[in-house]
Amino acid sequence: MLEKSVIPRDFFSGEALVTSSITIFRKLGVFVLMAAAGLVRGAVSPAAGTRGMVSSAHPAATRAGLEILEKGGNAFDAAVAVAAALNVVEPAMSGMGGYGTILIYDAEKNKILYLNPSGRIPAAVNSDLFRAPTPGYMENRVGPKAVSTPGNVHAWEAMSVKYGRLPWKSLFGPAIRLAEEGFTAENRTAALIKDAFEEFPDGAKAIFGKTGLPLQVGDALIQRDLARSLRAVAEGGAKAFYEGKIGRAIAEEMKRTGGFLSLQDLQNDRAEWFDPIHISYRGVEVYTAAPPANSFCSLIRLGIMSRFDVTALGHNTTDMLHRFIEASKHAFGCRLRYSGDPDVAPPPFKTLLAEPYWKEQAGLIDPRKSKPFQYPGREESPAKHTTHFVVADADGNIVSATQTLGNAFGSRILVPGTGIWLNNSLAYCTFEPKGNPMDAHAGRRKLSGDCPTILVKDGRPWAALGTPGGHTIGQTVPQIVMNLIDFKMDISAALAAPRVSFIEPDEIYIESGIDPAVIARLESFGHKIRVLRDGGLGNAHGLTIAYGPNGKPVRFSGASDPRGAGLAQGYGRSTDKYPQIENSRLRSYSWKPWED
Repeated sequence: MLEKSVIPRDFFSGEALVTSSITIFRKLGVFVLMAAAGLVRGAVSPAAGTRGMVSSAHPAATRAGLEILEKGGNAFDAAVAVAAALNVVEPAMSGMGGYGTILIYDAEKNKILYLNPSGRIPAAVNSDLFRAPTPGYMENRVGPKAVSTPGNVHAWEAMSVKYGRLPWKSLFGPAIRLAEEGFTAENRTAALIKDAFEEFPDGAKAIFGKTGLPLQVGDALIQRDLARSLRAVAEGGAKAFYEGKIGRAIAEEMKRTGGFLSLQDLQNDRAEWFDPIHISYRGVEVYTAAPPANSFCSLIRLGIMSRFDVTALGHNTTDMLHRFIEASKHAFGCRLRYSGDPDVAPPPFKTLLAEPYWKEQAGLIDPRKSKPFQYPGREESPAKHTTHFVVADADGNIVSATQTLGNAFGSRILVPGTGIWLNNSLAYCTFEPKGNPMDAHAGRRKLSGDCPTILVKDGRPWAALGTPGGHTIGQTVPQIVMNLIDFKMDISAALAAPRVSFIEPDEIYIESGIDPAVIARLESFGHKIRVLRDGGLGNAHGLTIAYGPNGKPVRFSGASDPRGAGLAQGYGRSTDKYPQIENSRLRSYSWKPWED
């Protein structure tokens, strides 16, 4: 039996956060603000299940994963199905032409691993073309020259080969159906298509438009070319993508448009497994991806916050948020200063992830004054259009995955005849100064800013979560972790609670659900505040697991961020007798507790 998200009981005396399905974004993805965020009545409590859980940014993708679990697949099988389905129903956000970061838990071996789908920078890249004085260097950052090696398909196959239970071919059935039969474009998809439509090639306009105009809300989006590509990968494995007809089509389009990516780059691509990094926060082990991902900044923030009694400071109070903002500034500087390919410039984790360092940095925070952010000599890239999903199965296996194309629809190159959008991954390199560890170094691993996270309590995985949002990812995740650990929220409340984010060089974005009196005090400390009246930070997904006396999972709880239009849904019968409704079907009601 499948159970959906249900009416809440106890967050803020029954009130929590729900949002509309509004999406606000700036051209080229400077920020993706997924729906209005504020305290409202009527938010959902966690979805429940006894044999598994799936939460993703689109209900159809969630159901694709559940279909695989119902057929006897495990979390790794279901994750491939979810990822493939998101390629179809979130075409602007991720897909076979993209990349990402995956954290998994192997229940049989009681081991967490990081799977890197971000690939390597093309061997022919000339990074000088991405910076002044090269004419058109800014355009090069978003077009064909910004395409890097797409690693998602190799990662899906690596997960399936190492851990999967069902035949590879069977995992693509839901995605192929969605691409062939189509689905109804909702607000977010239609808005993203409209924003990018003028930059689409003619072939893309024929798929994502009608009578020369972009598809509207309620129109059917049918992607037959993509269905054929998905079927080819289902039948021929990753080799069909990297070495077969699809790979040749990608290489030909790159040559035609002046990109660096070659067939040799595709053929040389490999999915890589790494051990994760982790710290202890209040007795809970917090695991995330190691380099070449830049997830460590999330752990630095938690480490610094561990030096304060966050519970006593209070949830989203002035004192709590001020300390977190100052910790975020420092961690952001560490990301810019220390990120690097682990084979070339590994970050100094013996210092950065150690208690003496956290204590030192916490001691430098002035409790009543904001300090200006000091750039370590680099510039920051814009935020990403990205997606995240989580999956767990009855054995306790977990997948927490972030995937992206970079900007919305990536490089805006749809490879003719394939239905595959190519990423613009290289836009997220740091090009100044030349030669820095995050520059576009030919042949090196591409660094990602994703932060899939797994929390381990009493020796067992307790929670898995992640979010899109560019460099706000590493700020959103620790806030959710603190909500779970310090404030003992359930997963739905932890995802729904209002957030803040430092935006370089000197702004603090604050969601409108935070008390105006708190905002005023933060301003008096010297923070330059921008209240997000019509937008929110991120679109997180998460799950928690409860265990029985024998150490086996007995209950799964899941949540889809109310800032988006996704769905968390459990697999297996639950004893809870709640009404069943989807996040995306909820109404939102404006409510401010300080006005009651």
